[in-house]
Amino acid sequence: MRLAGKLAVITGAASGFGEGIALRFAQEGATVVVNDINATGGERVAATIRGSGGEAIFCPGDVAIDADVAALARRTTDAFGRIDVMVNNAGTTHRNRPMLEVSEAEFDRIYAVNVKSLYLAARHVVPIMRRQNGGAFITIASTAGVRPRPGLTWYNGSKGAAIVTSRSMAAELAPDRIRVNVINPVAGETGLLAEFMGGDTPELRAKFVATIPLGRLSRPSDVAAAAVFLASDEAAFITGACLEVDGGRCV
Repeated sequence: MRLAGKLAVITGAASGFGEGIALRFAQEGATVVVNDINATGGERVAATIRGSGGEAIFCPGDVAIDADVAALARRTTDAFGRIDVMVNNAGTTHRNRPMLEVSEAEFDRIYAVNVKSLYLAARHVVPIMRRQNGGAFITIASTAGVRPRPGLTWYNGSKGAAIVTSRSMAAELAPDRIRVNVINPVAGETGLLAEFMGGDTPELRAKFVATIPLGRLSRPSDVAAAAVFLASDEAAFITGACLEVDGGRCV
């Protein structure tokens, strides 16, 4: 198994891409710490992993709150003694609409969840990885940070910030044997899809799919497969990379 012996923390893992990553990591032998603000969903994912013979716990918390991220790191190391992989997956967006119609509160929340969370994760997890002589961060960003869509301006900007922040982390943390890589999914079959599209109708789906050369939306399994590779020892010499999982959207 490609992740045997590794301890992975996955934020936003109660649904969508995060759930897909958590389940696939467990299948590949990782011990998984499921984090989310959704306790019901998070407990369900952790229980599913345990029911399939894997090892997992759920740790609730908001990735935009320092005390919650500190508690996540502390509970993980108390239980397992290390953090090998930190997947910064939790994210949020505003509904697709003109940029000046997005409220300040929405803007603040988007940047707190999509960008500040990277700072907080680094603040509490980098010291752990330094003590154990290495580790890997994976940021789930978006093609929105590479090829923006109209109507999602502030979300696009937050994902652009996440990409550049992660690549800068990669350069700075390389001497500590800490790798940092980015996955950029295209719009996918997750709970945020209706927000990205400004609704959910066959017509809107067809419009979005038409921009993807391979002819479909992304799936959690697509993102999970990429994350397994970047978390594994197969990617030991890869850091600062941005992997588009987008069916050709960014070509």
